[in-house]
Amino acid sequence: MEINKKEYGAYVKEITPVHSTLKNVCAAFVSGGAICVLGQGLINGFKMNGMEQDAASAWTLMCLIFLSVLLTGLNVFQKLAKFCGAGVLVPITGFANSVASPALEYKAEGQVFGIGCKIFTIAGPVILYGILASWVLGVIYWIGGAMGVI
Repeated sequence: MEINKKEYGAYVKEITPVHSTLKNVCAAFVSGGAICVLGQGLINGFKMNGMEQDAASAWTLMCLIFLSVLLTGLNVFQKLAKFCGAGVLVPITGFANSVASPALEYKAEGQVFGIGCKIFTIAGPVILYGILASWVLGVIYWIGGAMGVI
């Protein structure tokens, strides 16, 4: 049974999900803004209780990471990400989810071959290329400084 290009195009169009860009942008804006408001509220709360800015920021990051991992473990984060999109995936909450998800998925395979080997399957490339880009830009900055350009 051979299918022609026209039939295949119609089939692809039929099964491809249709997304509303405006809805996705609005959901990402509202959810990302809500995370920022939560973060700022935590920072303000920590500072009102006597913490300095750096300590309050660090504790806020830890709270957001903990909340993200907790929601991942309760299978709520995936539902939020499906609805909110980039609003919850781009901040540090998405990075924490990308580390926690494989750990939960492969925990049945054991501590070493499950969690240990698979925990950075999603986040590993982000870490690798982030470090590589930082190194390359640092070398460029160093060379520019040595040449008097920067």
